[in-house]
Amino acid sequence: MAERGSTGDQLHGPRITPTSGEGATAELMRARRGGRLSDLDRLLLHSPPVAEGWNALMGALRSGTTLPADLRELVILRVAVLNDAVFEWTAHEPIGRRSGLTDVQLQLLRLPDPSRGPGWTPVQAAVLAFTDASTRDVAVPDAVFTAVREHLDDRQVVELVTTVAGYAMVSRFLVALEVPPPDGEVAG
Repeated sequence: MAERGSTGDQLHGPRITPTSGEGATAELMRARRGGRLSDLDRLLLHSPPVAEGWNALMGALRSGTTLPADLRELVILRVAVLNDAVFEWTAHEPIGRRSGLTDVQLQLLRLPDPSRGPGWTPVQAAVLAFTDASTRDVAVPDAVFTAVREHLDDRQVVELVTTVAGYAMVSRFLVALEVPPPDGEVAG
């Protein structure tokens, strides 16, 4: 994963100027984020309807699912690696650590095929293989899907698929607009 995105060494801010963060939608986003807006939020606020929908979806994925926190963060961090989204990695690495991911696991996530490496539980390995297939190829092979089904119920499968898709969306937004990484974790 490159330091500042795949489009070169950006030492400047995002490609468009963040908004001032005013209005009802900004307040909804602040509420989810514990009172602060990130640069990502300020960019989304150029389109309040998009920002509102984004806020609702990401809030649900972060705090309204039954997917265990370690699996959620495993997905988010792996998508960040696959899509070269430094902001996403920087914002979620501390959350991943708190959810139980180890230094070794965080290093393995940066490898071409981490699911084959040691250090994963069977469900973590299945989720990693699913994340890679869905992010790289969109279509998920039957064997990869079956491996996930051995560990997750219907609701958790839906939540897994949506988390992979949701954070693919986040990473594409961040990378396309060259949003610089935050100083650390981004709440909410």
